[in-house]
Amino acid sequence: MTVIDANRMHEIETRYPEYFHRSFRQRFGGLMILMATLLYGLYAAWFFDLSKLFAEAHWERVGIYLSQWVSYDVQPELRIQDDGSIEVRYPRFSPLGDNPHPDWLVNNPDGSISVSISGTSRSVTVSKSETIVTAHGVSVPIELSSGAPKVVGPVPGWMTVYDDNVLADLGFAGNVSISVDRVKIRKRFIGWANFIFDTQSSFFDKPVSEVVSLIVSGPRIKLDQSNLSLAFDDIWNNSEWQHGDVWTKLFQTIVMAFLGTLLGSLTAFPLAFLAARNITPNRLLNQILKRFFDFLRSVDMLIWALFLTRAFGPGPLAGSGAIFLTETGTLGKLYSEGLENIDNKPREGIKSTGAQTVLVHRYGIMPQIVPVIVSQTLYQWESNVRGATIIGAVGAGGIGLKLWEAMRTNANWENVAYMVILILIVVFLFDTASNALRHRLMGTKTH
Repeated sequence: MTVIDANRMHEIETRYPEYFHRSFRQRFGGLMILMATLLYGLYAAWFFDLSKLFAEAHWERVGIYLSQWVSYDVQPELRIQDDGSIEVRYPRFSPLGDNPHPDWLVNNPDGSISVSISGTSRSVTVSKSETIVTAHGVSVPIELSSGAPKVVGPVPGWMTVYDDNVLADLGFAGNVSISVDRVKIRKRFIGWANFIFDTQSSFFDKPVSEVVSLIVSGPRIKLDQSNLSLAFDDIWNNSEWQHGDVWTKLFQTIVMAFLGTLLGSLTAFPLAFLAARNITPNRLLNQILKRFFDFLRSVDMLIWALFLTRAFGPGPLAGSGAIFLTETGTLGKLYSEGLENIDNKPREGIKSTGAQTVLVHRYGIMPQIVPVIVSQTLYQWESNVRGATIIGAVGAGGIGLKLWEAMRTNANWENVAYMVILILIVVFLFDTASNALRHRLMGTKTH
């Protein structure tokens, strides 16, 4: 065991004072940061009243919206006539078409109608005087003869009784609303209804093999148009999914992002040389341009879009202009800061040979600044594809406006899912292409 005397200990303390004589900040800095973070979290929870927010949030809507993203429903309405007969009606734009005869709705010999909500475990049987709802292993009869529907026996937890109707919640499979003269049924199916052909198409509700046969070698459905052309028209002009309009608006969004970023970079590039202190030694001009860049980028792209839609009307021109103004400010700042951080030695060396200013910039500055320009411009380009979707919601054109319209109805969530997936695919492709192009231009390898 080695014993260190007082002189040796003093020598070690003198040589390494940072370990033996630490400041208050060094000793308690980490603890102070932790306490400050905790206090800020408590303040944020109080300021935003998170407890009330979480308590009053409609969490059940999350499941409803997600289910509607991946499914659709059919809503038959069974109306009980005065003579005791039952008439089946569907909404005007039913996914089943104008004359539906689904196999899950059966007319019984006694005049009643049975509807399978989910196989045999969840079903509804409607007669002129009674409705029987079967779910969760029990069958609940509901009398319809009095002024209001009356549940016979105990009311299960999945059934709610109101003054003039009874609502049976059958989970994801659907629900049933029962009144004395009508029964409304909502039956849910997984998938997207009529995604290829809508109910007005000549190919609607035909098996895939029959559609392929008609397109390849079948007789013409319309004498003046081939079946292939007719099928494409029916898909492109699908009234429910509006593929043609969605894809056109998506292309508008891409063009808006590209055009706005391109014009912004072309405008910011020469201005950045005038704003850089080491390139243009005019402090007044430097400050004016830098404050100009700050102004352009401090006004959000969404605000620019609102201004331009008022000036030029709604459309992709306003969207491209909003991106152009924002990118001029953002890229101008990034380019000028990149120029101010270059190594001046190559530039001074070329200048000492008596070369013209253009050549000094070309060979002394550009090789250093090109990686910054390429990297930042490509990043802003792919970011603006997402931004163009947002500004489209205020009328600046593109798929954003169509997405907002679908969300406002609060009923077309499958269309919302379709457009969101398209946007995600486009953003992923642009991100991949941007990374590949960036690495190729900068001479680096991707991993």
